[in-house]
Amino acid sequence: MNRNSIRRVTTCCLTAAVVLTSSSFVSHAAVNAGAGSLISANQNEVQIDDNQKTEKDNSSTAGVSGAIAKSLGEKPADKNEQEKEAPKSEYDDIAIAQVDNYVNVRSSASEDGEVLGKLYNNSACTVLGTEGDWYKIHSGDVEGYIKAEFLVLGDANLAQSVGRRVADVKTESLNVRSDASTEAELLGQVPEGEELTVVEEKDGWVKVAIEEGDGWVSGEFVDCSTHYVVAESKEAEEARLKKEEEERRAAEEAARRAVAEQSSSSSSSSSSSSSGSSSSSSSGGSSESGRSYAPPSGGNGQAVADYACQFIGNPYVWGGTSLTNGADCSGFVMSVYAAFGVGLPHSSSALAGVGYGVSPDAMQPGDIVCYSGHVAIYIGGDTVVHASTESTGIKLTSPAAYRSIVAVRRIF
Repeated sequence: MNRNSIRRVTTCCLTAAVVLTSSSFVSHAAVNAGAGSLISANQNEVQIDDNQKTEKDNSSTAGVSGAIAKSLGEKPADKNEQEKEAPKSEYDDIAIAQVDNYVNVRSSASEDGEVLGKLYNNSACTVLGTEGDWYKIHSGDVEGYIKAEFLVLGDANLAQSVGRRVADVKTESLNVRSDASTEAELLGQVPEGEELTVVEEKDGWVKVAIEEGDGWVSGEFVDCSTHYVVAESKEAEEARLKKEEEERRAAEEAARRAVAEQSSSSSSSSSSSSSGSSSSSSSGGSSESGRSYAPPSGGNGQAVADYACQFIGNPYVWGGTSLTNGADCSGFVMSVYAAFGVGLPHSSSALAGVGYGVSPDAMQPGDIVCYSGHVAIYIGGDTVVHASTESTGIKLTSPAAYRSIVAVRRIF
C-alpha cells in the first residue's frame, strides 16, 4: 500500500473514531453527571446504563484502532490494554462555559452562523464533535456550535464545582439523622417532593443539608442526580422574558388591590385593634399570646419585609401556615405573600420557581431566598426573616448567605 493510500485509510478511520466514540444526551434543565443521563425541565429522567455505554464505546474504539494499526502494518493493541486506556470518566464529554457573561450558540461553525441560543458562564453542555476550532454541542434544547476557546472540556473538578448534587425526596416524610444509622438522633423531617443539596454519599446513605444542619438519610428514600445550568434557546428566552413581565404586572395589580383593600378597612382595623378584639388570622390581628399585628401596608418588597418581621418570635410548626400560631418555612413565606394577594405554593422547592430569578448580590427586601430544603424572606442589611426550626421559631438571621443560596426569586 502506498503512502497516499495509508493516509486515506487513516483519515477515514480517525473520522469513524470521532463518530463512534461521541455520545450525547439532551437536557432541558440539567445534566445528570452520575447516572449517565440528563434531566429534563419537568425533572423526568432518561436513564442510560453506564456499563452498557462503556462496553459499546470500548468495542467501537477497539475496532477503529485495530483498523488503523492494520493499515499501517502494525500489530493491533491487546484488547485488555485498549480497555485500560479507554476513558472512563463520566465528565469526558461535558464542557463548561468559561466566559464573562454568555457565549452564543450558532447554527454553524462560523461567527456568521445564526444565533440559536446562549450558554451562560459556568453552564454545561455535551460535546458532540469538533469542526476546526469549534465544538458542536448539545445543551438544554439547543444544539449548535461554540468556539472551543470558550469551553473547558473534560475537567471533572470544574464540572463538579459548578454542578449541584441533589436528592429528591420520594417518601411522605423523610427522617434526617445525625449519623448514617436508623438508631442515630433525629435532626429533622423533610416532606415528599423537596429537593435537598447532597453533601456526601456512602454505603447506601446520603448526607444532605437542611435547616437544622447536615444530616443523613437512607438512599432508598431519595433519588440523587447532578444538576447543571444549561443553554437557553432564543425561543425559551423570549418566553421567559414574557412570563416575567406578566408576573410583574400581576404582582403590581395584586399590590394595588391590597392597598385599596387596606385603605377601605383601615378605620375598622384600627378600631378593632384598640378594643383588643382582633382575630387570630394569618394576615393580622392578635395571636393567642395577645400580641397585635398591623395589616399589610403598601405593595412592594419593602412592605412585604416589614409585614413579615412582625411575626418574629412566633412558633415554627411543621406543615403549619399560621403566622401567629405556627408555620414552617414555606408556610411562612406563603402566608406573608397571601396577605398581599399573591398566591404561592407551600413547598420550599416549588418556591424556587416562582416570580423571576435575581442574583444573590442583587437581593432586595421582599425577595424569596431559597436554600437546600428551606426558604426565607430577605429584609435588607444582609439579613433574612424565616421560620427556622422548632427550637427557634420565626427569627432573623444574618448574613443571608449563612447557608449556600440555591436561588433568589422576586415577586414585587
